Amino acid sequence: MPKIEMKYCMECGCKLEKKYLESEGKEIPFCNSCNDYRFPVFNTAVSMVVLNPTEDKVVLIKQYGKDSYILVAGYVNQGENAENAVKREVKEEMGLNVKKVKFNRSKFYAPSNTLMLNFEAVVDDENVNSNEEIDAYKWFSIEDALKNIRPNSLAEEFLVKWSCSKH
Repeated sequence: MPKIEMKYCMECGCKLEKKYLESEGKEIPFCNSCNDYRFPVFNTAVSMVVLNPTEDKVVLIKQYGKDSYILVAGYVNQGENAENAVKREVKEEMGLNVKKVKFNRSKFYAPSNTLMLNFEAVVDDENVNSNEEIDAYKWFSIEDALKNIRPNSLAEEFLVKWSCSKH
């Protein structure tokens, strides 16, 4: 995985240098102008294995003109906890109410500098009312969802690991 490093101070824009910080036990980017350490900044997002009320179907979506299925996902807003982001994103994108949220796993996704937090989200209905962010959606049996999710994707990795933990 490529290492992403900050090169300039997010406060003043000056070039950062590496400086050893004993409490961290390693070198940390340091701004001589602000006289302060600058810790890495990254995005935080949630992705969801959205289950129907009987928990025997998974909804997968297509987005951004791509012809493959992925999990529902979205960014966590500043000040928002991850569980509320799960509920908000499912409501915004799918028009569904989440009645149960359970953490699955996390993984740093370098291409978008994002910590992805994956959850199981059980909704109270199968009647989707998707917004403009969704090109298409479909409810799949768990077995068929595993066959139809975008191959070699983070969504596939999360779905497979979630499925393995269920069986």
